[in-house]
Amino acid sequence: MNYAVETFSLTKIFSDWWGRSKVYAVDNLNLQIKTNEVYGLLGPNGSGKTTTIKMLLGLLHPTKGKCLMLGGQGSDPKVNARIGYLPEESYLYRYLNARETLDFYGRLFKLPAKVRKTRIEALLDMVGLKAVANRSVGTYSKGMARRIGLAQALINDPELLILDEPTTGLDPIGTKQIKDLIIKLAQRGKTILLCSHLLADVEDVCDRIAILYGGKIQTQGQVRDLLQQTNKRQIITDVISDSTVEKIKELVHAENAECEVTSPMDRLETFFIRTVETAQRQAQSTSGAVSTTKISDFLGEAKVEGILDKLVSSKVEQELPENDVTTEQVESSSSAIPEPNKQLLSELTGSNVTDETEKVKEELTEKVESGESQEAEQINTDILNNLVNRPESEEKKDDPRPDKQSQAGGDGGE
Repeated sequence: MNYAVETFSLTKIFSDWWGRSKVYAVDNLNLQIKTNEVYGLLGPNGSGKTTTIKMLLGLLHPTKGKCLMLGGQGSDPKVNARIGYLPEESYLYRYLNARETLDFYGRLFKLPAKVRKTRIEALLDMVGLKAVANRSVGTYSKGMARRIGLAQALINDPELLILDEPTTGLDPIGTKQIKDLIIKLAQRGKTILLCSHLLADVEDVCDRIAILYGGKIQTQGQVRDLLQQTNKRQIITDVISDSTVEKIKELVHAENAECEVTSPMDRLETFFIRTVETAQRQAQSTSGAVSTTKISDFLGEAKVEGILDKLVSSKVEQELPENDVTTEQVESSSSAIPEPNKQLLSELTGSNVTDETEKVKEELTEKVESGESQEAEQINTDILNNLVNRPESEEKKDDPRPDKQSQAGGDGGE
């Protein structure tokens, strides 16, 4: 049979300064914890519980013997990635807030950013710290620090969860919440090793227990088998009359047995929780943690492809409309050459250029239609002169200087 945790003659001896054997913290320990089992490791202070856990995790080297977790050594990183651990004291970075703390531990397990973000929000909601998630953990009470410690132990969705005094410092609401969480995690296939001094909590959640003393197992077995009193009987009824009670006593006495009839009492824990739940239903505000019975879905849930994953992984096909859309080719119209301002040209040249302009347009049109290509520099100079400059006759009239011939004639007359 495969066990989640198994030890073989596990022994740890602490020596003095001279190397002499001094204390047997764990002595020849043989544990066998089944898969999907809640196992309680109990004992008084100094009985070897925490030392055993540290050897399982590879934090302490055993003097002799060996231990296996999930089929491998606790010091193997591949095995450690499948284990969640809540130590007896929560060692947290006091200047980080709750989200930053969980993100830090998620990075140690190399979880993708998207997975970290989803799990952080789910765990904060589960442990009741979502309302104070932006506060630095250094300002948390001991109970709140235990809550965030539990969340970091679950960030990697472990197969094996080791909890050392998980309810220390928690109020009764938090204690009840941790117990409900342990039961639900076991229902989802997790294996849980629990160490606690609160025997009532262990009794409520554990399948099997072992009691240590002096580093040795004194007894172990099913909780019901160890606690059940087979030499007594208990009868619980609704309210009955006194005459019926007397008849029952007579029947019991006829069997030569003692009988005690009393009214049952609530446990103080049950009464406390009921009172606080009543205050919560009245929406009374609190600056502390909020109790919740939620459990994060990612803890042991079956991997189901989400809607977003389907959208991303599926091929995107472009949908065409039913009616075919036809496109027409639009030919760009050539930009029209603006007509010259005839009046302005007339004023500039001082002559009537209307007829000359018409002649130029006709000549250009004939050249384009006939396919003749001439550059702009080859256009008739006379035509340009008529469009831009004044006629030569007018220029001569206006020019007061005599021409060379007349000047030459005048000189000869003298």
